[in-house]
Order: sequence, then structure tokens, then C-alpha cells
Amino acid sequence: MSASQARSRRRRAAFTLIEIMAVVLIIGLLGGIVGAAIFGQIDRARVTTAQTQIKQIEAALDFYRMDNGKYPTTDQGLEALIRPPSIDPIPKNYRPEGYLSGGRVPLDPWSNEYEYLAPGQNNPYSFDLWSHGADGKPGGSGTDADIGNWNQEGAS
Repeated sequence: MSASQARSRRRRAAFTLIEIMAVVLIIGLLGGIVGAAIFGQIDRARVTTAQTQIKQIEAALDFYRMDNGKYPTTDQGLEALIRPPSIDPIPKNYRPEGYLSGGRVPLDPWSNEYEYLAPGQNNPYSFDLWSHGADGKPGGSGTDADIGNWNQEGAS
């Protein structure tokens, strides 16, 4: 094989700069489409996680009420689920292990504390329990909307 035939064969086997740029552009577009879909799923998963955590905390609050006759006051807060309150009304039948496993009140999926009000404005005979959503502020829409036990099916 001559030297010119070898050079010709190498040129045909190599990619041009335009071909490489086209492939990089296609990969970038596909990555953008897939990334947008994944981030949308993450936002929905966080809302679902908040709803699930609210239901779990509600169950713990219901057990507290069954043992002690009433829900913790707003001042006692959700901390009453992990350690006996030191302010009145002092619960008489507090479980030694508390009402939430792990020894802590979970944070919402955006790393904010859940809000608690007893008696509630939306649930005047029990309590309101909510997260302010992704923005951490009252109100909002979409993933920024408040997620509360009054706007879920089966809420207290």
C-alpha cells in the first residue's frame, strides 16, 4: 500500500470537526430534555414526601391525644412528640419512648420545620399541621404552595 493510499484511508476513518460538534449538540439537547423531566419528578416527589410526613406526624399526634386527652398546645409544639412538655398542661400518661421514632421531628423535604397550630384555624376541633412548600413562605402555587393537613384526603 502506498503512502497516499494510507493517508486517504485515515482521512475517511476520522471525524470532521462539524460531525463532532453535531454529536455534542445532540447530546446536549437530549440532556436538557431528560434533565427537565427529572427535575419535574423531583419536585413532585418532594410534595408527596411532605404529604406522607404530615400524615405520619398526624398519627403521632393522635396517639398523644389518646394517651393524654388532648393534643399538645401550640406553645408545646411538635417537640411534645419526642420529649415530655415542661409547660402546662403537663401530660399525665406520656409514653417514655415518645411518639415519633428517631427522637426528632422530621423537617419538610425543603429542610424547613413543619408548622403546628392547636386548635387549628382550618381544623378548629383538632390542629393544623403544614409545610410552606418549596419557597418556605406562606401561600404560593405549584411546588411553592402550602401543604397542610386540611387540604389532604383523610386529614384530621
